[in-house]
Amino acid sequence: MQRFKLSLQRPKSNWYNHSCRTLHQKSDLEKIGPVSSLLKSRSVIRFRGADTVKFLQNLLTNDVRRFSETMGEKTSTLVTPNLAPVSVPPMYAAMLTPQGRFLYDMFLYRPPRPQEKLDRTGSGSGSDEDEPFDIFADVDASVLDELLNTFKKYRLRSKVEIENVGEDFSCWQRYGGNLSKQSSSTEEPEAASVGWGAGVDRAGMSASRGVGLGWQWFEDPRLDCLGFRGIFPSNTTPPLIEADKETDEQNYLLWRIENGVAEGSSEIPRGEAIPLEYNLVGLNAISFDKGCYVGQELVARTHHRGVIRKRLLPLRFVNDNAEEVEQEVSPGSEVVDSSSGKKVGSVTTQLGCRGLGVLRLEEALKRSGALTIRGQEQVKVEATRPDWWPAEWFQEHQEHSAIA
Repeated sequence: MQRFKLSLQRPKSNWYNHSCRTLHQKSDLEKIGPVSSLLKSRSVIRFRGADTVKFLQNLLTNDVRRFSETMGEKTSTLVTPNLAPVSVPPMYAAMLTPQGRFLYDMFLYRPPRPQEKLDRTGSGSGSDEDEPFDIFADVDASVLDELLNTFKKYRLRSKVEIENVGEDFSCWQRYGGNLSKQSSSTEEPEAASVGWGAGVDRAGMSASRGVGLGWQWFEDPRLDCLGFRGIFPSNTTPPLIEADKETDEQNYLLWRIENGVAEGSSEIPRGEAIPLEYNLVGLNAISFDKGCYVGQELVARTHHRGVIRKRLLPLRFVNDNAEEVEQEVSPGSEVVDSSSGKKVGSVTTQLGCRGLGVLRLEEALKRSGALTIRGQEQVKVEATRPDWWPAEWFQEHQEHSAIA
């Protein structure tokens, strides 16, 4: 079967360029149906040891203690006869500088413990009760060495090993086609996961049993609209991957851009980005109940102040006729109000006629038609508010602007 390659190198036929020529039309990914991408921009590291949870709890923005809970009614969302409980869902989190600026983002996975796995018969729990406690992290491959060194700097006497296992495991995303809204079938996972303890996709469960660790698809911990994410052994094909629907990672980038979601230490500039301006609260990356962690003070103060003046927004680059056009807009380009020349924000990510930018909300959403790129006045910038944003974000800003 011919592989379905949505290559960005074929401008006359691929859906990406078509979407640039069509105004206000949803991505053709929703019409094509679910596609999957191997995320070559991501790598995998493993934390192992008795102090793993405590170590990560003191460093990351989310509450890692959830991974040490015993599976039960509070964490399982699926009751299936003769099957072990569903594994703990993954967690999205960030590591910050002591000054509260973004460093790295990561997706944390806790493999099922022996008592949560099925044995080879599919009806009983696994063995090896003394198996070491592991947490795997899906991280930005471009900063892998720096990230490992940073973690090891904080390790001190903690009983935790930190290992690069990127050659053994790969990160995948399954998205498009309204995956989270589809009904239960043998084709799509309805519940939180597919694999050990799953009651929806038997083929996926069987494939996961075969790798001995119970790797599975999980709902993306950030947003339903982003689809499903998972770590899988590099020498296997994940369940539910259709040979004709595997596509280039840049299409996943466009999917995120359209939904206003940045990922990785280049799209969220390390050492510079303020986590709340990049909407990490709305992406379930930050816990305000967990207590102290590195950089916590600034995050808590900014959050409790109540108003975020700037946020990351999806952008469209258009001409005077409001037609989307591909322009040479590079990350770091300033977005300005054409009538006053005043800077509104900056482009952080660009792909063709789409992008992401951190802009002041008042100007970005009220004067979107008047925004241009500094030095490229022919390029108009349209900013939109993503559908997933909590209503209070916009309302609080409006109230604050009225008072001011």
